[in-house]
Amino acid sequence: MEQTGTTERMATMETTMNFNSTYYYDYPSELCAQESALNLTFMVTIFYLVFALGLLGNGTILWMLLKIMRVKTMTDVCLLNLAISDLITVLSLPSWALYFQKNLLNSNAMCKLMVGTYQLGFYSGILFVMLMSVDRYMAIVHAVASLGARTLRYAITASLVIWTISFCAALPGALFHNMIIDMDNNTQCDWDVKDGSVKTWKLFLNFSQNTVGLFISLPVTIYCYVRILLVLRRTKNSKRGRAMKLIFAIVAVFVVFWVPYNVAVFLKTLQDLEIGDTCKSSQQVSTALNVTETIALTHCCVNPVIYAFVGEKFRKCLGREFSKWLLCAKFYKPASTYSKTSENETSNTPV
Repeated sequence: MEQTGTTERMATMETTMNFNSTYYYDYPSELCAQESALNLTFMVTIFYLVFALGLLGNGTILWMLLKIMRVKTMTDVCLLNLAISDLITVLSLPSWALYFQKNLLNSNAMCKLMVGTYQLGFYSGILFVMLMSVDRYMAIVHAVASLGARTLRYAITASLVIWTISFCAALPGALFHNMIIDMDNNTQCDWDVKDGSVKTWKLFLNFSQNTVGLFISLPVTIYCYVRILLVLRRTKNSKRGRAMKLIFAIVAVFVVFWVPYNVAVFLKTLQDLEIGDTCKSSQQVSTALNVTETIALTHCCVNPVIYAFVGEKFRKCLGREFSKWLLCAKFYKPASTYSKTSENETSNTPV
């Protein structure tokens, strides 16, 4: 989870209805009290809803890829790892919801686990979205030249690199979070910033998050899909219009879900550096983090739709499996087997 946004804001939600606890250290609470833009009940409801939808969507992708379609291409590997990443984030949400509701999860180990798994899901998710963009770029813009690079071996290697980077990025946040007691004697899962080194790590990790989410993934994703659009415009294909609409949807979703959130994180980092840090600005940034992180959280439900369910190959296989299941339920006998999907197909999505 983002190092200064959710972890600080989650920490004080039960007693102050405010996700950002920084003002405890900078301003008297009576002079700079902040109210959450989203109340506790609404946030807990969002967490459980995202958990249910994300578990259903990403679980379906895992089942289809591992049991039915098998992992055969680089695109399949990307889809598989993106689903796993989303599931890691999704599975951490009930713990946060319980923490919000009754503060039942109050051990240091649970605090570290919640923060670590959420941050692991964040970094790996955004990096695998970028890898999906690069994979589509190579498959369409450099179709012939990329045949040797888009192999299963290279896909597995790239996935291992992403998981390693994500683990290293998430580890400090987990290590430096503990159950601490705030000025109102409330126990909260937050950065343990008693010494300067932890605060330095906190700022460094905020900048690293902005680097990954705003300065690397966003430009790479936009560049890849702009180049794909230019290629599609020169082709005569009955599915060109649908593919172009999907590209616009992918870019729009990435921008809407991640750019406002990362901008809010950047502004919060500037406040931690005491740049333009006033009571009013602290309130505004707290509200921005509150809203934008809630929007970004729902990416776990949207990724399965835009990267798998809209793909013709995936939809056909999924439809056959459900038809087979419905026939079995109706007639109590196995349905006829369906013909195998051609292994020459290199993509689960139209683009």
